[in-house]
Amino acid sequence: MAEAENIIAQIHQVSYGEYTPVSAEKKGEPYPQYLDQVTDQSGLIDLPDASEFSPTNRDLLSLLEKRRSLRRYDETAVMSLEDLSYLLMYTQGIREIDQKRDLTNRYVPSAGSRHPFETYLLIQKVNGLQPGVYRYIAPLHALEVFQLNPEAIQKAHGSVYKQKQVITSAVTFFWVADTYRTSWRYSTRAYRYINLDAGHVCQNLYLCAESIDYGVCAIGSFDDHLANSLFALDGVQRFVVYGASVGKHLPS
Repeated sequence: MAEAENIIAQIHQVSYGEYTPVSAEKKGEPYPQYLDQVTDQSGLIDLPDASEFSPTNRDLLSLLEKRRSLRRYDETAVMSLEDLSYLLMYTQGIREIDQKRDLTNRYVPSAGSRHPFETYLLIQKVNGLQPGVYRYIAPLHALEVFQLNPEAIQKAHGSVYKQKQVITSAVTFFWVADTYRTSWRYSTRAYRYINLDAGHVCQNLYLCAESIDYGVCAIGSFDDHLANSLFALDGVQRFVVYGASVGKHLPS
């Protein structure tokens, strides 16, 4: 067996049910913070209400048939704030907060409703927003400015090895895992669930984007150190798991 396969097998076996350590939940350790926190709400950018947004194409079968990974975008197109609001709501937006169980119910499935992700955005061409890096505050359906300087944009490009579809995108999503939200209940098996959850989120982005004539390219190839440093993550309890560029379809 090749070296890579041996390492993969070791990672996989650590998360076998019989080998997983006792979870933090069973030890009675503190409950995880399951809502995105923000220290100063005064600077938040409220997003339009997405509940009444009506996409151009609402036919699921048609969207499934058309879905492709798209790397070439219309570089003259500017995404509306309403479109961005729609994409954020149906990828990581909160449908309801279950106060009784201290959980959020969202538009994507997640193991145990743990929903471990925070969404960071490289915004380049969105109407009304300065180019830069933002964080989505799901409980308030709002954006928090993270960094607006050109260096942050360049660092974001570098973190994905300057893939062209990121440089030309209207917006690129980065999903950051807060691992304790899931490991609190599932111990080391959380690593499997977090990756599965990321797939659910990205598939919603593909379908929702397609419904408004935008294309998506999922990104699994990135420099972990650069990506984590861009968003001030420790790389252990919080780290980048997945990304996806989004841009307007080229004219027919």
